Amino acid sequence: MNESRLFRYVLAHIMAWGGILIPAATLAAQELDGGIRLANYSTLPQDGVPQEESVSNDFRLLKARLTELEKDVQNLRSANPGTQQELAKESAEKLEEQSAAIDKRLATLEKSVGEIDGRFGNLVTNGYSGATLQFEGRIHYDYWAFPEAETPIFAFEGGNPQDRFAFRRLRWGVSGDVADNNFYKLDLEFAELQSIGIRDAYVGTKDLPFFNTVLLGNHKRPYGLDHLNSSKNNVFLERPMIIEGNNQDARRLGLSSNGFTKDQKFNWRYGVWNMRNIQSIGSYIGDHYQLEAAGRIAATPWYDETSGGRGYLHLAMSGSVGYPNGLNAAQNEARYATRPEARSSGRWLDTGRIAGADTTMLGGLEAVLNLGPTQIVGEYQRVNVDRLAGIGPDLQFHGGYFYVSHFLTGEHMPWKRDMGVLGRVKPFENFFSVRRCDQSVARGMGAWQVATRYSYADYNDLDILGGQASNWTNALNWYWNPSMHWQLNYIVGELDRAAAVKSDYQIVGLRMVIDF
Repeated sequence: MNESRLFRYVLAHIMAWGGILIPAATLAAQELDGGIRLANYSTLPQDGVPQEESVSNDFRLLKARLTELEKDVQNLRSANPGTQQELAKESAEKLEEQSAAIDKRLATLEKSVGEIDGRFGNLVTNGYSGATLQFEGRIHYDYWAFPEAETPIFAFEGGNPQDRFAFRRLRWGVSGDVADNNFYKLDLEFAELQSIGIRDAYVGTKDLPFFNTVLLGNHKRPYGLDHLNSSKNNVFLERPMIIEGNNQDARRLGLSSNGFTKDQKFNWRYGVWNMRNIQSIGSYIGDHYQLEAAGRIAATPWYDETSGGRGYLHLAMSGSVGYPNGLNAAQNEARYATRPEARSSGRWLDTGRIAGADTTMLGGLEAVLNLGPTQIVGEYQRVNVDRLAGIGPDLQFHGGYFYVSHFLTGEHMPWKRDMGVLGRVKPFENFFSVRRCDQSVARGMGAWQVATRYSYADYNDLDILGGQASNWTNALNWYWNPSMHWQLNYIVGELDRAAAVKSDYQIVGLRMVIDF
């Protein structure tokens, strides 16, 4: 700010404070020959240029008033010489008190951290400094009842099927990243405490050229949509008979490659696995490796981005070729067995170990169409078992399922395009019930879903009578929030296992699901 502007600023304030009643519109300051003059704008000639008048008397008056104001300020300071020092002292005292309180709280916190570190510091340690560790788990608690099971079924249950309360899944696991582009995952199953088993147990490397993501360890073989779906997201309590029978427990020790296109329209999985289920023993011992090559290619040709994936179409095909040790009755992995889509004690369909099995071949087709809250899903699988000459003819087994589900509350089943599987349901409104201050109750209803599934499996062919079964399952699912829900299934089925005796059955299942 130059001297002229500074003067005008001070002058305006002095006039306002000193009571000099000169309208601001009538004064202006001009720099003329290095001096200051005031021009009176109260009257203007026709050409609009103001006429200057001498205001020396007014200027002297203003100067005198400014001098008086300066003296008043000095007098005020003289009358209170310690005001600033007192304020500074008071502020310093308050700051010191606050600092002391903070130091005290910090000391208490450091003491608590030291105690915790002393107790647990040696129990959990960090290895590579760039590694990450994430805990995860799930609890599935079941109730099963058998309102009807005809006498021929007793042979597979050791008597009349008994109702039961049990943990279906009780898992605890860790996963994370390590150096560069490597990662790991380990899940342990505690539902059967007498034989704690492994589920996912692998290491991986991602972002590789050509091979994309590579997994080594115990992980899922890539056939059967309902098996590739997480048990946290499946619509029904248990997987369809043909899916579970052809791929019991799904996971095997193997090496696989997994990837998807940039636009996520296509995804694939392929690799080589050992056919033995090692989840309860942790190893495979034998000179015959019983290897199986398997793969799946999936497409999502339609996915409605605008609605956030409320509409989509999924198509996929899968296959495998395995080489079991058909000459070893104890180790032969050519066996197909499953429960009746419920937690029974025995497997109601079971081919036993097929003697002489030399090669197994599986082919599968799957499709999903989702239209808002409604979803239609279907799968079909066929298995060929080639036996060594002289032991028996070749065999064929097959089966499939389809189901329709619908959200009464309008949600939809999310879809993971990069993997070709179902995602986690997120209710529009979580379930809750709380009392307001006025004693009324506020409630959220969660998400409600109904579904119906038809399932069929045929493991009877020639001399192998593994059984034939079909059933209808009606489901009601109540999602409290994205991490917890309840499932209720009512199953009506028919079993043909031995001597062409058909047996009817009814089963009720209820499950509480929570994962974290």
